[in-house]
This record gives sequence, structure tokens and C-alpha cells, in this order.
Amino acid sequence: MRSGDYTYIWQADDWPRWRYDLAALAAPLAEASGAQGFLMGRLADVGLILRARASLSALTEDVVKTSEIEGERLDVEAVRSSIARRLGVDIGALAPADRQVEGVVDMVLDATVHSAAPITRERLFGWHAALFPTGYSGFRKMEAGRWRDDATGPMQVVSGPMGRPRVHYEAPPAPCLEIETGRFLEWVNGHSGEPPLIKAGLAHLWFVTLHPFDDGNGRISRAVGDLLLARADGSPQRFYSLSAQIQRDRKAYYDILERTQKGTLDVTDWLAWLLGALRRAVEQAQRNLAAVLAKARFWQRLAGMPLNDRQVKLLTRLLDGFEGKLTTSKWATIVKCSPDTALRDINELLGHGVLRKSAAGGRSTCYELSEPATI
Repeated sequence: MRSGDYTYIWQADDWPRWRYDLAALAAPLAEASGAQGFLMGRLADVGLILRARASLSALTEDVVKTSEIEGERLDVEAVRSSIARRLGVDIGALAPADRQVEGVVDMVLDATVHSAAPITRERLFGWHAALFPTGYSGFRKMEAGRWRDDATGPMQVVSGPMGRPRVHYEAPPAPCLEIETGRFLEWVNGHSGEPPLIKAGLAHLWFVTLHPFDDGNGRISRAVGDLLLARADGSPQRFYSLSAQIQRDRKAYYDILERTQKGTLDVTDWLAWLLGALRRAVEQAQRNLAAVLAKARFWQRLAGMPLNDRQVKLLTRLLDGFEGKLTTSKWATIVKCSPDTALRDINELLGHGVLRKSAAGGRSTCYELSEPATI
């Protein structure tokens, strides 16, 4: 059957017999694998504490960005605190996390830390229930922890104004899901012979094509892909975030996904795109690791310096990327102290060369970190 004889790939006579040109994928596969190997080599040279902090940074980004792709914004500090508490990483005071944050963190950590465990229906149902702890998606009541039933019509991915929707994709009908998901789970847990990175890309595509839940399919498909990437890495620790890279390339991601789901079962282009995204994700992790190491050197240089809790809190905020300009009044507001105390804190750090006055003009004096290498 030609692609013109059907609308979506799951309607093809030979579904789901995936095909791809391994020779055409050799270069992107080698580039992604090489980037992974280089990153793991760098991580082998750092201590356990820094590896844990690098993993915390990657997992935090993964949780935040996999939700952001779906238009949901989670509190970064709450996510970071939730992960740090589970991993036993000391980051000082922990921010409170709500049930939504805890649910996404539960799913991402289960997929990566326990990647060797089989993917089962019950495990997928648990992830789905964790994403929707109240049983609602927005204001819509839904059945969490079970396959969709299409009671309100076929599962469609749409955009556009109400009354004039554009249908990007329609998933297989609900009565097919038990058979379809069973076939997927047998393949994903078996030894199917694909190179590990290829299998991760196919699993991501296969699950999101089935779209077996009322909501949360994108996040769960990325978690399935991450689980297989963790298996490929042979490590329960995560040091890069493919979800964050997909968020950065969000339009291209949806474009290639739609073309693939309306094309043939030759998914070479999809795999090439995802392998490229994976390489870029690992390269970004290299930069993030450099930032983690720079922070570690920063605190090592300040190890013998008497700092109060307010100063530590603000320096941490500055290292993590403070938005806007730091002034005395902002300092006082953030750490809940008087302006005089804030100015005294700042002057001490100026005297030690930790802070400097910003060259940027304005009505109020602004401060910034001195270059870490010069402290």
C-alpha cells in the first residue's frame, strides 16, 4: 500500500513494520554516540558530588521542559528541590512542591533510575496517574491510569480557533488499543535487534502514534524514549535532556512528527532528526557541565570566607542566572531583611572581590558577580 492510499501510518497494511536506511543514519548515529561518549568521559574525571549535581541539573531541566512542551510551566525551584530530596543531594533549603510537580518528577525518575525494569501496562498507568493526581486535565474530568475510551469522539491532535480546527493527527480507535499496546510492549521489552539509539527513537514515535491516553501522551512518550536512552547509556544517572532540546526545536519537532505520521513506514527522516536533536542535547549538557564545574570552583575559592545565609542564598541565585539587575532593594526583598542589612551584606562581598558594581547605568546602583576565574 502506498502512503497515498491511507491518511496515517497506523492504517498501512504492514503496520507497524518500521523501515529505515541504516547507511543513511550512520553519520548522525556516530555523531550522537560520539557526543555521548565524550560527555561520559568528562564525567568520569569529576567526583561523585559533582556528578550528582550535574545529574540534578539535567533531571530538573528534563522535568521542566517536558511539561513546557505541552504548555505547562512548573516552578523550577520546586522541581529541583523535589529531585534533590529523592536523590539525596544537599542544596540547602528545599522549596515546597505541589502534587503536579511531584507527579512529573515521579515519572521521570522512575523511567531513568529504574530503566532496567520492563515497561508494563501497570507501569504506564502509574505514570499517567502521577501526571494527573486530581483526575483532571485543566478543567476536564478524565480517567487517570487507564487507556482512553473515545467516548467523546476519536483522539485527535488539533490546532486553530474553535469552530475551525485543523486536524494534525488522528490516533487509532480505542478498541484497538489493547492489541496495539500489547504489540508495542512485547517489542520494547524484547531483543528486537535495533541499535539502542534507533530503538529509543522508534519507541518514542510508536507510543506517541498510538496516543493511548486521554492526555499526557507526549510526556509519557518522551519518558519511554528516555528510559531506552538510559538503557543505552548503561547508567541510571542522567546528564542530558532530550526533552529540553525538543523544546528548543519545538516547531521542527512537531513538523517532522506530523510528516512522519502521515507518511510511509520508512522513518529514516524521523530518526535522523531525533539523532540530531540528541547530539545537540548532549552538546548542551557539555556546556551545562562546564557551568557546574565553574560553580564548584567558585565555592571552593570562597571556602574559607565567612558568609552568612543571606549571602549564600543570593550568590547561589546569581550563579544560577539571576534575571534582571541586582540592587540593594532586590537583595532585601529576596532574603527578607532591611535595606541597611542588605547594603552591609553587599559591601562585605564587594570588599572580598566577590561582587562588583555593574557598568550598566541606571538610577540605582546594580551589582554582579566578579568573574569566577578572578575571585
